[in-house]
Amino acid sequence: MADNPWDEKPDDKLKATLDKARDGSPREWRLIEKLLMGLHAEQRRSRRWGIFFKLLTFLYLFALLGIFLVGKDLGQEVVAKEHTALINVRGPIADGEEASADRLVGALRDAFKERKSHAVILRINSPGGSPVQAGYVYDEIKRLRGLHPDKKVYAVISDIGASGAYYIAAAADEIYADKASLVGSIGVTSAGFGFVELMDKVGVERRALASGEHKTFLDPFSPLKESEKAFWQGVLGTTHQQFIDQVKAGRGERLKDDDRLFSGLVWSGEQALELGLVDGLMSSSAVARDIVGFEELVEYGPKPSPLDQLIDRLGVSFAGALATELGLGGASQLR
Repeated sequence: MADNPWDEKPDDKLKATLDKARDGSPREWRLIEKLLMGLHAEQRRSRRWGIFFKLLTFLYLFALLGIFLVGKDLGQEVVAKEHTALINVRGPIADGEEASADRLVGALRDAFKERKSHAVILRINSPGGSPVQAGYVYDEIKRLRGLHPDKKVYAVISDIGASGAYYIAAAADEIYADKASLVGSIGVTSAGFGFVELMDKVGVERRALASGEHKTFLDPFSPLKESEKAFWQGVLGTTHQQFIDQVKAGRGERLKDDDRLFSGLVWSGEQALELGLVDGLMSSSAVARDIVGFEELVEYGPKPSPLDQLIDRLGVSFAGALATELGLGGASQLR
C-alpha cells in the first residue's frame, strides 16, 4: 500500500516539496520556496495562537470553578457585630416565588438563631398571595417568638402590605408603615370568567366528563349553579374568618371598632394608623436605630452564589450589547 502523504510531518513535507522544486529553474524555485516558507510561518503562528486561546479558555473555566467553590464556602455570611436582622417579603406570596413560605421561614430561623441579632425586621412590599403560604409564615413567627421571647419582630410596610402580606405582618410585635403606604385588604377573593353564552353563539359544544356531581363546578365553560355558588362562597367566607381571627389575635385591642376593617378595603399609612392596623409611621432603618437600638441592618435569606451573579451579569451584558447592535434599546428616541 502506498504511503499516505498526510502522515508526514509538516517540516518533512516542506523539505520534500523544496527538493522537487530545485529540479526546476532557480527563479521558480525561489518563488516556490518563498511561498512555502510563508505558509509554514503562518501555520506556526496559527498553532501558537490556538494554544494561547486554549490556555485562556482553561484559565477562564478554572476561575469560574474557583468563584463557585469560594461562593459555597462564603454562602453563610459571617456576622461580625451586633445588628438588627432584616428579612425582605417582596412580591407575590406563593410557592416558588421570592416570598414563598420556605424561603421566609428559613430566613426567620437563621435570624432568630443568630446571637448577634437583637431583633427581626420584616420589610414588606407585597400585594399578598396564597393564604396557605402566609399562614405558614404567621405560625412560624409565633413559634419562634415563643422560643425567643427577648427577640422582637417588627413589620415595616414600604409601598404595599396588603392581603396575605398583612396576614404575615399581623404576627409581628409591632407594625410600621409610611404615610403613603397601602395597608390592609383583609379579605379573600376568587375570580374567573364564564364563556357559556359565547360558546353557544359560536356553536361550540362543551364535553366535560367527570366523576362526582360537582367536580366541574368551577369550569368556566359550564354554567354555575346557585347551589355551587353558595358553596364556594362559604369556602371563601371560612378562609376570610380565619384571616380575621389571626389579625385580631396579632393586633388585639389596638384595632379600632370599625366595620370596614375586614371588608377588603385598602388604606393609606395614615388611615391605617388611625384604625390601629399599624403602630406608627417609620422606615426600616428608623426602627432599627430608634426602637431596636442597633442601626446596623444585616439581611437574612437565600442569596445567589457568586457564580450565579457572574452568569447573570454576563447574560445581561450580552443581551444589552445584542439589543444595542440590533437597535432594540429600551430608551426613547426622537425620529
